[in-house]
Amino acid sequence: MKLHYSPGACSLGIHVLLEEIGQPFEAVRSPIKEGALQTPEFKALNPKGKVPTLVRDDGSVLTQYTAIAFWLAASNPAAGLLPADAEGQARALEAMDFVTGTIHPQGFSRLFNQARFAPSEADHPKVKEQGTALAAKGFADMDATWKGAEWVLPSGYSVADSALFFVEFWAVKRMGMTLPPRLQAHYERMLARPAVQRAMATEGLA
Repeated sequence: MKLHYSPGACSLGIHVLLEEIGQPFEAVRSPIKEGALQTPEFKALNPKGKVPTLVRDDGSVLTQYTAIAFWLAASNPAAGLLPADAEGQARALEAMDFVTGTIHPQGFSRLFNQARFAPSEADHPKVKEQGTALAAKGFADMDATWKGAEWVLPSGYSVADSALFFVEFWAVKRMGMTLPPRLQAHYERMLARPAVQRAMATEGLA
């Protein structure tokens, strides 16, 4: 398999899952800021021009964070990254969807790219203010709905934890935000996992 990633982007969470699974894969550096996702070669793989993009062993391409995470976990049950029951799987998807569909695009997209939300530079500080508030609310909502102990799900470590980790990483390392205590503890536990350390080292984030 080949994972196309941009260092420190949301693809970091998929990178972590691949390290957790332990199957052979190649991490292909595709930096967003260098325009790597807009080249004809990359667009031939993924016309959406986004990471994560996973090229599987049979040459087929899978895109979108939640779909890739689900497929990796379901295809590698021995790794224990997805609950076996329908309720547990639904809760894992629920958590991932909230991260990738709300915290990321509503909060952090405003913090990373104000021009997307307001053409006038005079409005960019307000966009950043909104992004900070929306990201903080997302973390507060995650904290308020927390069902697990050390990990997001009561059943234990799962794909949901890798998704939460990449936005926690953005909050702490890129934005200097303070996480709710439960999420801060989760972030620190994630940093201690060997798979996370390997992924971060490969991406130059260690």
